[in-house]
Amino acid sequence: MTTIPHRELRNQSSKILERVKNGEIIDVTNNGEVAATLIPPAASPFERLLRSGGVRASRGPVDFRSIPRATLATGTAEILDDLRGDR
Repeated sequence: MTTIPHRELRNQSSKILERVKNGEIIDVTNNGEVAATLIPPAASPFERLLRSGGVRASRGPVDFRSIPRATLATGTAEILDDLRGDR
């Protein structure tokens, strides 16, 4: 990831936006602190989150059968009735 001052963004915006369009992620600073992160447009909201660091990709396939099941004394219908209350 590249970091540039806001002045460089202002003076060379078309070049910088072309770099971002080509896949580069650029942090823009104002007075030495990161004020914005420029990320390329993505095909999906999930891809945007991946590129911005909001989520991370899985390390491999997950076997959900290995997760122990939870059992409750009350049934699903009772729980839903309780949640719905006096609608």
